[in-house]
Amino acid sequence: MNLPNILTIGRILLAPFIIWLIISGEMLGAFIAFLVAGVSDGVDGFLAKRWDQVTALGAHLDPLADKLLLVSIYVALGLGSHLPPWLVILVVSRDLLILGGLMVAWVLDRPMAIKPLVISKVNTTAQILLAGSVLGVLGMGLDFPRLIALGGVIVGALTVASGAFYLRDWLLYVANGNGDADHPK
Repeated sequence: MNLPNILTIGRILLAPFIIWLIISGEMLGAFIAFLVAGVSDGVDGFLAKRWDQVTALGAHLDPLADKLLLVSIYVALGLGSHLPPWLVILVVSRDLLILGGLMVAWVLDRPMAIKPLVISKVNTTAQILLAGSVLGVLGMGLDFPRLIALGGVIVGALTVASGAFYLRDWLLYVANGNGDADHPK
């Protein structure tokens, strides 16, 4: 256990607190906690690389923490009618699709390493920006419905594209038997 992993675990523990703030209508607090989570994500990665403390545990916990936080926030914002249901369904379904594919590969005794695609990195960035924007707008009492709607459409399109690329790679992996999906990065 090292400092970067402790920060990542702290981010995991921060997720339910942020959800509680959203459900309680404390959007400014949720926005500030979201910013703290974002800063801790950057700091843990920097420290792990800088101090040569990259661990297998951290490599698994970090993306788990990111997904837990983002999916939870999207669900909470959707339940509060701050994001459209179709967008929440897309975001959650994409992650379930990826998780389901990995589990099927594992059950078939053909574990699959998942490599982040460029489209997925762009998608995650857009999801973070939209979640932060919604929390910030609500927390500061601002009103930017068109910005949020446009962000939702962009995140929706990127989420569908990312899910499609992962599905394609999974199908190629299963069909080839050797894991060579041969996709462009």
